[in-house]
Amino acid sequence: MTRLTLAIDAMGGDFGPCVTVPAALQALASHSQLFLLLVGHPDTLTPLLAKADSSLLGRLQVIPAESVIASDARPAQAIRNSRGSSMRVALEMVKEGRAQACVSAGNTGALMGLATLILKPLDGIKRPALMSVLPHQQQGKTVVLDLGANVGSDSAMLVQFAVMGSVMAEHVLGISRPRVALLNIGHEETKGLETIRDAAVILRESPQINYIGYLEGNELLTGKTDVMVCDGFVGNVTLKTMEGVVRMFLSLLKSSGEGKKRSWWLQLLGRWIQKRLVKRFGHLNPDQYNGACLLGLRGTVIKSHGAANQQAFVVAIEQAEQAVRQQVPERIAARLDAVLARSDKA
Repeated sequence: MTRLTLAIDAMGGDFGPCVTVPAALQALASHSQLFLLLVGHPDTLTPLLAKADSSLLGRLQVIPAESVIASDARPAQAIRNSRGSSMRVALEMVKEGRAQACVSAGNTGALMGLATLILKPLDGIKRPALMSVLPHQQQGKTVVLDLGANVGSDSAMLVQFAVMGSVMAEHVLGISRPRVALLNIGHEETKGLETIRDAAVILRESPQINYIGYLEGNELLTGKTDVMVCDGFVGNVTLKTMEGVVRMFLSLLKSSGEGKKRSWWLQLLGRWIQKRLVKRFGHLNPDQYNGACLLGLRGTVIKSHGAANQQAFVVAIEQAEQAVRQQVPERIAARLDAVLARSDKA
């Protein structure tokens, strides 16, 4: 395994260095070939590294940045004023070849805009898409995109998302000829927006895509498809609704029975049931799949949840490592020509 260098926007997210620095050290401890560039204010980052093991510090470098893009900043304004920011410097590390991927928990719109501006989309890609890999009830995983990079998407973009999602499912998840579905309000061909119906026509005629038709939102976690495609508005709402429900469910499991007076054997039985349920459904915890990959660029960019805790940010770093080692951008570029050339003729 060869050395891999990632640039970390250490100032981004709701908690900034309080989460990103410990997460970076944890990732270094778990991955011996990993080297990290922590981009941010040296005066803020250095004290957090004071007690770190010297063997880890040998694979870590602090890269100075002058400013931080606020999480609530308007993307257009943030991009105009981004020079010297931790997010932009981290992305420039990738462009210059000093890092092979960038990880940030910062402003999503700014990251999308800056990554597109600095790294450029692959030939044949209109707009990048945010992609995440979600667990489903059959103990497998489903690639879902777009999760918020594009509020609206035309049929050509949905087809491009399908291509990119297929590559991810095939080469990262190891699924041969992955099933692809469009998220819609019904299974019938006449249902849904015109853009979705037009994309369906193109996908049905593309032998390179194993298109299986429409699926509804309640089928997202069933394992009926390996790739679920939708526009960014629908995808973002779907993801956050699902995460909210899962967090509430897991919270109820952990807290059920607290404060109630029961006999010792009922308490013991209750704790055993809770542990079994948490073990059975714990893989659905959003912290276990944090990190959305911005697909369609000439480099690898991972967007972490802004509210990610330390363990969740470690997962985002590991997502970046996996995407780089699987050469995702290169594989997407290699797959695009045949499908998109056929789409242009449709």
